[in-house]
Amino acid sequence: MKKIFLSVMTAALVSLTAFADDKQEAINFFNNYVKAANNYDVSVAAMYSPSAKIIRQVVKPDGTLVDVDTDTATYIRQMKIGQAGAKLKNYKNNYSNISATAMPNGAYKISSLRQPSNETYKLKTYMIVKKQPDGKWLITEEMMQTKVQTFLKYKK
Repeated sequence: MKKIFLSVMTAALVSLTAFADDKQEAINFFNNYVKAANNYDVSVAAMYSPSAKIIRQVVKPDGTLVDVDTDTATYIRQMKIGQAGAKLKNYKNNYSNISATAMPNGAYKISSLRQPSNETYKLKTYMIVKKQPDGKWLITEEMMQTKVQTFLKYKK
C-alpha cells in the first residue's frame, strides 16, 4: 500500500512539474513574441498557426465593442504593411498584467493589457498558444482591442 501511494505521489509531482514547465514555456513564447513584434522582426508571422482565429475588437468612441474577425493570411499581409509605418514612428506596445491560464486542450491563454506607444490608455488582449507535436509553440487565437476605427471597414 505504501508503494502504491508513493508511486501515485511521484506521478502527480512529475505531472505538476511538466504542467509548470509548459506554462513557463507559454509565457516565454509570449515574451519572445512581444520582443519580435516590437523589433519588427519578420519571424512574427511564423508564430501564428495557419488557421489561427484573429479578432480585432474595436473600441468605438462611445465605448461599445465591435469584433472584427479575419483569417491568418489576411492578418499577416496587413501586419507586414503596417510594420513599415510603425518602424518609422518607432511604435511599440508595452504589456502588463500578464497571466497564463491552462486550457482543457493543452493550450494556454495568455491575457494582458496592451499600452500602445505614446498613449495613456491600456487595452485588453489575449492569445491562445499551443505547443505543437514538434515542440514549437504557435498562436491559435488572438484578440486585441484597438481604438483604430479603420478596422471596422473589414467587418463582415
